[in-house]
Amino acid sequence: MLLFVNDLTVMDFSYLCPERGMVGESWIVDIELDGSLNDQSMVLDFGRVKKQLKRIIDESVDHKLLVPIENSITTVQANEDNQNYWVDFEAPAGSIHLYCPSDAFAFIDADTITKDSVMDYLRAVIKRELPTNVKAISLTLRDEAIPSFYYHYTHGLKKHDGNCQRIAHGHRSAIQIFVNGMRTPRLEQQWSKRWEDIYIGSAEDVVAHSALTKSAVGEKAIGNHHVAYSYVAEQGLFELAMPEHHNEVIPTDSTVECIADYIAQTIKQQEPDAAVKVIAFEGVGKGAIGYA
Repeated sequence: MLLFVNDLTVMDFSYLCPERGMVGESWIVDIELDGSLNDQSMVLDFGRVKKQLKRIIDESVDHKLLVPIENSITTVQANEDNQNYWVDFEAPAGSIHLYCPSDAFAFIDADTITKDSVMDYLRAVIKRELPTNVKAISLTLRDEAIPSFYYHYTHGLKKHDGNCQRIAHGHRSAIQIFVNGMRTPRLEQQWSKRWEDIYIGSAEDVVAHSALTKSAVGEKAIGNHHVAYSYVAEQGLFELAMPEHHNEVIPTDSTVECIADYIAQTIKQQEPDAAVKVIAFEGVGKGAIGYA
């Protein structure tokens, strides 16, 4: 007997890619459970599916950085107390370096992060917590259908009291821009290109390279071609060094509200006589609207 739940949750996360660098992503999760009926004549109660499986998926992947630990350009090292990890990713387009609490990462046993490798990872985690009558799990990870322009971005919100404080999590986000009440695809395309696989950092979190807690790999690799970030949040110390060309440093926090306002104000500077409206999404089905 098959039990299915579509749109179980949305995973907002980032991952390390040899070709693209750090990529913000949002995947919708559908799930099927194959098993025999229990004493309630169910494979599994829908309430339990929605709460328990969503919790497992969120705790395993959501608002984390997915790291392909089998790739030769990946180096992972725990500090002495195993509470924090260094992750060094020596991608050809520019190396990426992090020092973060362990919960900020999901270490995937794969050479690259793909839907298949993440599904394998999640299946193994979920299976450990399911009752014995459930014999098999099938996951579908899918992109939101976005008919217009979008970008992939990564950020961290140090003032957030939840998992958004993690310095490297992200989203795949649609954008809509209106100038004088008219939808303007020209500007939407410009911003989708400008922020293709971007890290959006806050100016107050930028630090000198010498301030970072570097690994041996980072000591050799981090230089003037990197932008360095460091902050302390409720979950601990978060540090990141990103290739300069994959950054946009903004003067505010990088909440979606501030992002929408930043885009609107930037366009307003370029077109001072225009009335500007920006609808900036944060992943699937949520976002903010900025005016200038």
